[in-house]
Amino acid sequence: MTRVLVVEDDPQLVRALVLNLQARHYGVDAAPDGATALRLAAARQPDVVLLDLGLPDMDGVDVIKGLRGWTRVPILVLSARQGSDEKVAALDAGADDYVTKPFSMNELLARLRAAVRRTEDTPAGPAATLVETEDFTLDLLAKRAVRDGKDVRLTPTEWHLLEILVTSPGRLITQKHLLNEVWGVSQSSKTNYLRVYMAQLRRKLEKDPARPRYLITEPGMGYRFEG
Repeated sequence: MTRVLVVEDDPQLVRALVLNLQARHYGVDAAPDGATALRLAAARQPDVVLLDLGLPDMDGVDVIKGLRGWTRVPILVLSARQGSDEKVAALDAGADDYVTKPFSMNELLARLRAAVRRTEDTPAGPAATLVETEDFTLDLLAKRAVRDGKDVRLTPTEWHLLEILVTSPGRLITQKHLLNEVWGVSQSSKTNYLRVYMAQLRRKLEKDPARPRYLITEPGMGYRFEG
């Protein structure tokens, strides 16, 4: 049974989440504040965490940092905060996804299933070096991209950017993280670099670069690879 830790201080929302999750055969624990959440996470070892950012005793970002000190469990943030700054802060702290309130239960459950599936599907070690989609194949070890049976030439920078995205499929990677990893901390505000290189990657790999299927932009936040 998949165990879910719900961290939320709104009793009505907690009740709705618990009922919907239990009806789908998830095991559920609920915490009304950050301190309880961290204690329950250590004791119950959940498979996924649903976390509200606006908690009574501490900011949800601090809960994420506390969890990331010892576990890679998927964390889905639930929050009424609309600004991209708050979303980016949560993602940079280690959250895997972000759902803005109010949300549909079906969307939340789909995101939750995807987060659990990514954890289960992630192979350990070298087996993760081959990425296959309907339109192209990437051999990360050989640095080889093939589309329609032909090799696609990618620059070292394009490869670096692509590797970060495809090795965390479905996860939203922030602009800041990508810029730091590929170009270094001194360039962490140069989001135009990302726009240029992502456009190049889409042109080389996507069937319809104007409507990408694999290399997805989350406006104001970052990018994700959907395999």
